Amino acid sequence: MIGAASDQTTTVAYPPRRAERLTVGRVALQVFIIVAAVLAVTPFLYMLTTSLKTYASVINNVLWPWPPFGWETPQVQNYPEAVRTVGWDSGWNTYLFFRYLANSLIVSGSIVAGSLITSTLAAYALGRMELPGKQVLFMLVLVTMMMPEDLTLVPKIVMMFNLKWYNTYLALIVPSLVSVFSIFLLRQFFMQIPKDLFEAALMDGMGHLRFLLFIVVPLSKPAILTVGLLNFIWAWDSFKWPLLVTRDSNMRVLGVGLQQFMQGQGTQVHLLMAFAAMVIAPVLILYFLAQKQFREGILNTGLKG
Repeated sequence: MIGAASDQTTTVAYPPRRAERLTVGRVALQVFIIVAAVLAVTPFLYMLTTSLKTYASVINNVLWPWPPFGWETPQVQNYPEAVRTVGWDSGWNTYLFFRYLANSLIVSGSIVAGSLITSTLAAYALGRMELPGKQVLFMLVLVTMMMPEDLTLVPKIVMMFNLKWYNTYLALIVPSLVSVFSIFLLRQFFMQIPKDLFEAALMDGMGHLRFLLFIVVPLSKPAILTVGLLNFIWAWDSFKWPLLVTRDSNMRVLGVGLQQFMQGQGTQVHLLMAFAAMVIAPVLILYFLAQKQFREGILNTGLKG
């Protein structure tokens, strides 16, 4: 009897899970999310559809010129035509579009690499090291985030002239090598790493630099990837600063190249949208490849609501 009783499997009865109530608030929230998503996607859909229209359809505001409501075919040739419209760079024996693309890659890549180095070092110093006046210094760093960008625009341009950096890569890259938001984001993440790890590393003979490189950085890959992605987007989409500190066409970036479609006879909107679609494509591809790490980096840095 005892053996038979011990062979019986004990089952635990859990109370049935109650279904979530469908309240007016939940429905309103879902409707708001759907409407916000549609509003966010609409400009991209307009850009893509316009890039495949003829100029006549654009100026006549034809919403859908293709079957079954129209007889046009998608104008895929707008994309190579947009590349040709930007112009030819005789010095480099190529279209200006590819020169702009090379400049954008050089500038964006340099800014991402430089900002990751400076932000990682500054965030570690402000978050994990015992420094005199650290909190005051961190508050001063945060204050710079509240200053309007246009407030420092003129002084920075004057500095570029005084340093003889105008119309060079140095003017395009150096002022963006420090990102206050990146420092804040990484500092929040570094502060969540247990102090016991540093004490154990200290017993093994590690200093701050080795602890940062071999312990903190590997544990902070989502946050570092988030910082890199955000800085790449900001650098890739930059327009005002590259326009002000460059003069020659061979020093311009893709964002500035959009102004080539503003001609005397009117803006060629269909080609402009084709050019814009090509400009934004690398950002979208990079985001979709890194969206998992991007979400983890945001949710694990204390910025979630």
